[in-house]
Amino acid sequence: MHGTIESSPLFACRDITLDLGGRAILHGISLVVEPGEVLGIIGPNGAGKTSLFEVLSGRMPAKSGSVHYDGKDITALPLHQRARLGIGRTYQTPVVPEGMTVAQVLKAARQAYRPYLTPDDSEWGAGLVAFHVPGSTMADQLETLNRRKLLMTCLLMRRPKILLMDEPAAGLINSEIDEFDEIMRVLAKELNIAIVLIEHRMELLDTIADRVMVLDAGEMIAEGRLDQILVDPRVKAAYFEFEGGEGVH
Repeated sequence: MHGTIESSPLFACRDITLDLGGRAILHGISLVVEPGEVLGIIGPNGAGKTSLFEVLSGRMPAKSGSVHYDGKDITALPLHQRARLGIGRTYQTPVVPEGMTVAQVLKAARQAYRPYLTPDDSEWGAGLVAFHVPGSTMADQLETLNRRKLLMTCLLMRRPKILLMDEPAAGLINSEIDEFDEIMRVLAKELNIAIVLIEHRMELLDTIADRVMVLDAGEMIAEGRLDQILVDPRVKAAYFEFEGGEGVH
């Protein structure tokens, strides 16, 4: 049963609540994701999707609830400790260091903490995401797709077991989205990395998501296959119906 932690899945949270500035942001959110599974999260703006990632990654403590990873309760662990356990996180905007070359960024990632990694680890991570840019290139001169690939390379060289990806297709054109789709397929289905994915592009979710959960006003209102939730009246009312009765988009 989804939403429970009885079978010790790879990653799960239970009954997560979050208040910010005295306002309730998340209300009892639970999820489960297994190795190699892609879980999509959708919802209107302000639904609490990124706030949930802040809690799951350890960047922000929940008001109540628990987070479990690889059989351990990690609720009290901060972001950097969760990252070292193998929980990777990407953000909506791919911010890279200014004034550093690609080679310098990769070296910094390799030496961020022990065990220090080798250039071979960088090459392995870069190969997974087809990141083929000269090391002398300034990181802040990269276009959006290669910025995302650089950051993904930094994460992947540490062999994470799960990736929390916040709108990875943002700022990409259709051909680039297709390429990113293929990358995520390799990560999930060949390397068995679990992926939790916030995404608005239904065409991307349709091709890669095993399940999709819908948040609205900080609550989970539906979960299941994308084709199932698209016809759920609660989902249509919260997310897909616009003025003029245009219906599902």
